Amino acid sequence: MNQQIPSPIDSSNTSGFIQIVQGWLNAEWLQAVPFLDTALGISLVLLVAYAADVVARKQLARFIARLASRTVATFDDHLVRYNVLDRVAHLVPAAVVLYGVPLIPGLTLPLVTVAKSIAAAYMVFTVIRSVDGALSAIVDFYRTTPLRETHPIKGYVQVAKIALYLVGIVLVVAVLLNRSPLVFLSGIGAMTAVLMLIFKDTILSFVASIQIAMNDLVRVGDWIEMPQFNADGDVIDIALYSVTVQNWDKTVTTIPTYKIIQESMKNWRTMPKSGGRRVKRSLHVDKNSIRFLTDDEVATFKRVDALVTYIDAKQKQLRETNERLGYQDASNINARRLTNVGTFRAYIVEYLRHHPKVNQDMTLLVRQRQPGPHGLPIELYFFSNDTEWASYEARTFGRLVISRLAISRFAVDWLPAASYPLPAVCYSPPSR
Repeated sequence: MNQQIPSPIDSSNTSGFIQIVQGWLNAEWLQAVPFLDTALGISLVLLVAYAADVVARKQLARFIARLASRTVATFDDHLVRYNVLDRVAHLVPAAVVLYGVPLIPGLTLPLVTVAKSIAAAYMVFTVIRSVDGALSAIVDFYRTTPLRETHPIKGYVQVAKIALYLVGIVLVVAVLLNRSPLVFLSGIGAMTAVLMLIFKDTILSFVASIQIAMNDLVRVGDWIEMPQFNADGDVIDIALYSVTVQNWDKTVTTIPTYKIIQESMKNWRTMPKSGGRRVKRSLHVDKNSIRFLTDDEVATFKRVDALVTYIDAKQKQLRETNERLGYQDASNINARRLTNVGTFRAYIVEYLRHHPKVNQDMTLLVRQRQPGPHGLPIELYFFSNDTEWASYEARTFGRLVISRLAISRFAVDWLPAASYPLPAVCYSPPSR
């Protein structure tokens, strides 16, 4: 009959090893010197704890870290980055102290209880730090997924960390005082009002984070404007307590998360997706240069392809109107005639309607604004289908240059920029 080989981790072997250690520490030669057996026992426990710490952290944890660097998965790399394995390894020496202290001869029961409580509390603290690192690794790993833009989880993880540390503090205190955690948890109910006052911002931010995620109000990468916080730029981070915005001048603005819900905010996310970026520019015309066109000028403009249809239709309309009103002589002051500024406006409209970089499915206007001390504003209002910032600005500049060069052909004088303040323009977002 074959004899079964005992396992090295068999309980009988373990208990036998403990008996050998206890027998060695209780030897008569050690009893002859007061406290020598206790000092040797403490030294032995500390030595074993140090050796276990070296094996766990410097050997086993590093070996697992090297294996993680060779795998295809990236989540384990984030665990290594936040030293999760190193934190878990701290449980080993603490466990040695927890189970080794009762074996030391000469220690009184109160000292053993205190040492075990400290070791157990340290183990609880180590578990909390390990879970904290794992949660941080989850956030970093989630940032590499496509869902990070539409459903950020950093705020929820921060709430989980707060709850984790609150529970951890209760457990550590309960272990140190050798009391049940339920005793401390029952006392928290009586402090609800105080806790709500302390964690008011946390509660508001948590609720705001849920509303932001459910309603998809803000994403990382969105361009938002909140003038009340001097924020005008890209959202680079959404956390529990704050939303971080990098402004166009490369400064950073931090906005409380709940203010995104409470305050007015402009989000430009839908603008690039619409396929058009608004252009709103004005040409200021000298009011003294506005006049009727002569017959020679009308004949000249009829040779311009963009104005043939307009002039023919307009002449027919004006002729019918004058005949109906009884103005047979076109030189009559009350007769309707073509003007240089009206013809110029029609030319710009046709120019924009046939431009390949103007979105024809969106609003297109060339309109006269209220005259002022700086002349008569002729506003160009349209949408460019080129949403890339540098290209958009270059093409907009080109269209304005062409408009200003064409205006002189219609005997209309435009006021130079030096004679009046620059008109307000539509601020356009940079591309991402």
